[in-house]
Amino acid sequence: MSQAKVDRYKEEKKNRKKIMAKEKRQWFLTQLVLGLLGIAIVGWIGVSAYQAITAPSKDAPAEVKNYTLDTSALDDYLASLTEE
Repeated sequence: MSQAKVDRYKEEKKNRKKIMAKEKRQWFLTQLVLGLLGIAIVGWIGVSAYQAITAPSKDAPAEVKNYTLDTSALDDYLASLTEE
């Protein structure tokens, strides 16, 4: 081995703990980012599917509800107030 290779090997051996720690951090961060990205994609697909399933049909007519209200008691009360 040439002296340059020997020096490079010794330097790498001396800094091996730092290098391994850096590689572990990079691996963890990569896995974390990919995991979060996967969760976001699955969530987006789930929300989109839920909205597509629960969306009202465009062909179905809109449902109209009519309510009737008996106001005779209120009318009688207001009439009694104005009689005085």
